[in-house]
Order: sequence, then structure tokens, then C-alpha cells
Amino acid sequence: MDTDHDVPSAPSTPVTPSTPGAPLFHGFKAHGTSSGNGRRSFLRSCKCFSVEQWAMEEGSLPTLSCSWPTPPLPVSLARKMGAEFIGTFMLIFGGAATGIVNQKTQGSETLLGLAASTGLAVMVIILSTGHISGAHLNPAVTIAFAALRHFPWKHVPVYIGSQLMGSLCAAFALKGIFNPVMDGGVTVPSHSGAYGQAFALEFIISFFLMFVVTAVATDTRAVGSLAGIAVGGTVMLNILIAGETTGASMNPVRTLGPAIAVNNFKAIWVYLTAPILGALCGAGVYTAVKLPEEDGNTHSLNKSMTVQSEGDQSMSSVGLQHKFRNFTRKVRQFFEEIRNNSPMDRDPASTYNT
Repeated sequence: MDTDHDVPSAPSTPVTPSTPGAPLFHGFKAHGTSSGNGRRSFLRSCKCFSVEQWAMEEGSLPTLSCSWPTPPLPVSLARKMGAEFIGTFMLIFGGAATGIVNQKTQGSETLLGLAASTGLAVMVIILSTGHISGAHLNPAVTIAFAALRHFPWKHVPVYIGSQLMGSLCAAFALKGIFNPVMDGGVTVPSHSGAYGQAFALEFIISFFLMFVVTAVATDTRAVGSLAGIAVGGTVMLNILIAGETTGASMNPVRTLGPAIAVNNFKAIWVYLTAPILGALCGAGVYTAVKLPEEDGNTHSLNKSMTVQSEGDQSMSSVGLQHKFRNFTRKVRQFFEEIRNNSPMDRDPASTYNT
């Protein structure tokens, strides 16, 4: 009889450090010490418990031994700053370089190419540095996380400083590589004076971005390990929406670094304010509309109850076997007493007390 049962997986760890997420008892194990080949789930609703052997003799349960996994070492602030610097450098270099090449080659990269290069850059950076610093790469993201208490305010200045330095280094590197640098990949409104339109678009696409980022970074029921793909895909979508109109910055340092490098500050206030306001609203709206933990667990609870009902059939057969063994043992003891004791010496009540 196969005694294995599937166990629902534990929630995924969020992308951003210092945010709620990882299951408290992840990796907690309980092992049986009795011999045998069977293996069953001891608590079907929890991934972290297992029992090596269901004891079948004398009605005893196996002895359980528990072990805790070694907690990960905390990442120093200096390492987080380094990860933010490198990640922002990669993002600005990749996104701005594609814009420069597109301008030099009379639009050969196309808007789809611009969206793909920036979206892919965001995806690989999150996958490579997300476990170190959270891969914010964006002052708007950092401020929004801090405003919703998912990130300490005392780290906000150093994060933004690292992001700004990464942006400046990438912009001046591009200026040295491409000569002339032309507009240096600066994001500016396509129509002079259309600042209201640019502000609205930057606000909306930053709202979209931060809504998704908050979901995958702070809610363990979201995509989890696919966070990089989700955020990168959102960046691609936003560039396709607003790339031709505003450059689809979504990030103050995406605009500020190249603007300083080429001394082009056209409508700079739009790109310093709209992304931050949009990110704050996006994070706040997701926090307001997300399912409470008890509601989000309803589906998984129903699923686990279905699995449990299937497992209870096997458990009932195990219980019947256990009762049958006890019954046969008592019958055997009864006949042994009849054989070993004379009828005159045996107390009839002792038969039922064994």
C-alpha cells in the first residue's frame, strides 16, 4: 500500500528583504526513530512536518526529533549599497545605451527594442541582486516601501545615494563611449510644453509598476520566484504605452543621471515628482485591496481538505489493521490462559481484564 501523500508547498519568500513573507517554520522537520520503510505526512497542511514511520505495534507513536535550519546571515548595509549601485548602473547603461543607438541609427532599434532591452535589464538585475538588496534601483520604489513600513527610513538616504551614483556613473560612461552622445538617452516630453500630459503618463505608469512590485515583494501569495519576470514585463508594457510620449522613465535617477551628463534639464520636475507620487499611490492601493491572509488561504484550505479526505481513507485502513492486531493478541492471550490455568483456579473476571 502506497503511503505517500502530496503536501501543499509553503509560500514563497518575498523578493525584497526586510518585508514580511517567509514561513516561520520553513524547514522544520520531525523524524521517526522506529524502523520501517513507510513514510507519511504527519501534518498535511504544513510542509515542514514528516514522520518516517507510523508505529503499528502496541499502539505507540514514533519518537519525534526536531531540527531548525540555520538562519541566513544578515546582509550588511555596505553590500546592499554595492548591489544597488551595480544594479542601477546596469539599468541606466542598458536603457540609455539602447536609446542612444536607436537615435544614431535613425530608429533601427524601434520602440519594441527599447522596451525589451530595459525590461530584460530589470529582470536580470532583480534575479541577480534581489536577494542582496531587494533590487529597488529606483528612489520612487525605496520611498514607497518606506512609506508603507516595508523598509526602514534610516536606509532610504543611502539607498537613494547609491542609486544616484550608479546612474551618474552609467551616464558619464555612455558619454565617454558614444561620441557625440547626442541627447544621452535623456527622457523628455516629445511635445514641447505638454508637461501636463507627461506628468499624467509618468504618474500612471509608475502606479502600474509599483502596484506589481508591491504585490510580488510583500505578498507571499503572489508570483514569488517569478518576481523578476513580472516586474520586467511591467516595465516593457509601460515603455510601450508611454515611450514615444515621455520616454517612460518611471524612475527619477533614470532621468537625472543622463540629464546631468549632457546638461539637459527639460521638464526635469516632471520626472522627479510624478514617479514618486505614482509609486506611493500604487503601493497604497495594492495594500488596500489585497486579500487578507485568512481569505487568501481559503482556496488552499479547500484543496488541502480534499487531499486530507483522500488520505483519511488510507488512515482508516491503518487504524483497522491496528485494531485487528490488538484483537488477535487478546484472543491469543485468552486461550493461553485457558491452557495454562485450570478452570477452578481461574477467575472468570480476569478474562475481561486482560
